[in-house]
Amino acid sequence: MEDFIKIEKDPKEINLLNPLVWAYVGDSVYELFIRTNLVNNSNEKVHKLHMKAIKYVKAAGQAKILKSLEKELTEEEKNIVRRSRNTQNHHIAKNATPAEYAYATAFEGLIGYLYLTKQKDRLKYILNKSLEEGEDKNG
Repeated sequence: MEDFIKIEKDPKEINLLNPLVWAYVGDSVYELFIRTNLVNNSNEKVHKLHMKAIKYVKAAGQAKILKSLEKELTEEEKNIVRRSRNTQNHHIAKNATPAEYAYATAFEGLIGYLYLTKQKDRLKYILNKSLEEGEDKNG
């Protein structure tokens, strides 16, 4: 993956991006992580895989995962979460409360920020913890 997906911005530039940009990237990273995990651990048909993935990627699920991980976040990560959660987003969530949507955006912002700043070990840890938390909450 690293050979064909190149992150060309330096960490200072990434830190100045709108947190919704982090969330935009984080949404894709998280969904790919969940889908890949489901494919690796199941022989289900696509529809069933999709239904399982929805439980993880919906806003309410992401909000719960973030809340359960908050105590493990570094100060930098808490700042990223706060900035992402508080960013004005003019999107109206269909199946989530405004608070759930804000926390889901914060979760995706954190994932995107870690990905863009190439904090691979921390990203891997958070993604794996989110999978555990999601299994506990959705299982």
